[in-house]
Amino acid sequence: MRFMMMVKATPASEAGTMPTPAQIAEMGAYNEQLSQAGVLVDLAGLHPTSRGARIRFSGGERILTNGPFGGEGQIVSGYWIIDVKSAEEALEWAMRAPDPAFGSGHGEIELRRFFEPSDFEPAATSG
Repeated sequence: MRFMMMVKATPASEAGTMPTPAQIAEMGAYNEQLSQAGVLVDLAGLHPTSRGARIRFSGGERILTNGPFGGEGQIVSGYWIIDVKSAEEALEWAMRAPDPAFGSGHGEIELRRFFEPSDFEPAATSG
């Protein structure tokens, strides 16, 4: 089962503050553990929303808004995608992650499971 661990943005990440070499090393060590365990599918950090855009759909209209966007705790600033045997294993990996706010005490990771094709099979056959 695949899960996404979404790192929530902080004021520092939205300001574009880069991690220190020690913080990069700590995150790199965790990423290496995921890789060596064979569960890492993908990972990335994202630029601040000041470099992004949103497209909102309203009826047939598309409304473009350029960043930055407020609400740091609701914005994703990075992610890991892992492929594990159970939800419990995914939670164990998420609990081992370094503080994504690099020790500020305000980091947050949201863990969400991906839908798999098998999740849709009953709907496709019930017609």
